[in-house]
Amino acid sequence: MKHDCHYHPGDPAKWHCSECQIHYCSRCMPDVDNRGGQGACPRCSRNLRYLGSATEVEPFWNRIGAFFRYPFHTDPLMVIAICTLVPLALSANLIGLVVSLLLAMALLKYTYAVINHTAEGHMAPPPVTTAFSGEGFSIVFLQLLVFIGMGALVTGAAMLGGPLLAMLALALVVLTLPASIMVLAMERSALAAINPLHLVGLIARIGWPYFLLYGYLVLLTLASGAAQDFALTHFSPWLAGTLAGFLNSTFTLILFHMLGYLLFQYQEELGFASDLQDEEGPQETSQRDPSQRLDADIDMDLKDGHYDRVQGALISALKKDPDNRQRLEQLFRLLTARNDNRELYRHHIALLGWLADTHNGAGVADLLARLQPLSPSLKLDDPELAERCARCLYHQGEYRKALALLQDFHKRFPDSHSLAPAYVLAAQILANGLDQWEKAAAFLGFVKKRCPNHPLHSQVDDYLQQVARREPLKGPRATFTISD
Repeated sequence: MKHDCHYHPGDPAKWHCSECQIHYCSRCMPDVDNRGGQGACPRCSRNLRYLGSATEVEPFWNRIGAFFRYPFHTDPLMVIAICTLVPLALSANLIGLVVSLLLAMALLKYTYAVINHTAEGHMAPPPVTTAFSGEGFSIVFLQLLVFIGMGALVTGAAMLGGPLLAMLALALVVLTLPASIMVLAMERSALAAINPLHLVGLIARIGWPYFLLYGYLVLLTLASGAAQDFALTHFSPWLAGTLAGFLNSTFTLILFHMLGYLLFQYQEELGFASDLQDEEGPQETSQRDPSQRLDADIDMDLKDGHYDRVQGALISALKKDPDNRQRLEQLFRLLTARNDNRELYRHHIALLGWLADTHNGAGVADLLARLQPLSPSLKLDDPELAERCARCLYHQGEYRKALALLQDFHKRFPDSHSLAPAYVLAAQILANGLDQWEKAAAFLGFVKKRCPNHPLHSQVDDYLQQVARREPLKGPRATFTISD
């Protein structure tokens, strides 16, 4: 059974908590290696069971084309060529027989390497050296023992029950042969590969897809036999032998690759975990961003309805990094969604600063409206913040709210460098927004008289001429900052 992530339906699960019975995907566990990393459950802190690619692997019946292309990669082609052509070039003597036998063993060893390589998640074939290295030839002798054991089983059935029981035993052997090959590849035990309990158990855990694959294998075997028979019938003996050997080796590799893929596809049911090893993906880094863990926890807590926990985590994060825009946005959205105006008031300075930085006039207006019942005479004690918020409100069309933030600015911040831009902005609001030209001229006159050394002083005369002509006051929109 394939599982989706509990928190992200549609995303395949990578980990499972047996205590909480929850499946997690990679987005839930960003701080854990995505290829076999041991993670702890975010809920109960117990170790998670890694599922590998069991929940996201493509079903084998959708990869038939890939199976047939598999033997035509460079490495398997070299193995097929060596194991097929070299025996044909040897003399029919003892040395030729020994070399041919060794090459046949190398080919069988390579096919079992294909099963294990595929079951581990490698969709590219193993290297050619795998077939001819000195290790791993024991699998050939184990396979021979398996065939001897199966033959003994059929013979014993014939001796005990006659031809009918022998036919039933033979049918059972043929039906369980793919399962036997897979068990032998996994456990490297001839006894396990002929143990009926092992074979039936594997078939039961895989279920009906085993019989579907079995049907494919039967068709594959028939196709291989027909192709070889055609070659032997229509070509010269040397060419026919070459083609027959090539086709037999090719179809064998396809068959064993399919068996390995079936193990990979049903790894969860079979009790192991593998991941796709040959696909390009994001590189794992030794240093992970701790904020990703917090983002995942926030996402899961929100979906679980643990809003107080999310709020506490965001406030703690902002104590460490007060200017973190992402956390400020998350806190603002959470508090407004919860209509928690008291908490908004407690953090309104930082939130207004973030809203002003992002030029979010609608957000500034909404926050001030929420704060007004709690503090009807709310005044911002930071002159720069007051001017920036007023500018956002002006561009949002909230003219009177913007003027309210600038009220008595010269009395509250007489020596502030923000005085000149604040009152030029007030003039813009009065002239362009409220059509109060005389008041706009008064504010500009105040700036000309009170702020002779400010960079804006040289532009005030131009603004006054625009006011006199009742033209829109084209003062600095958002280009002028406190650092100018």
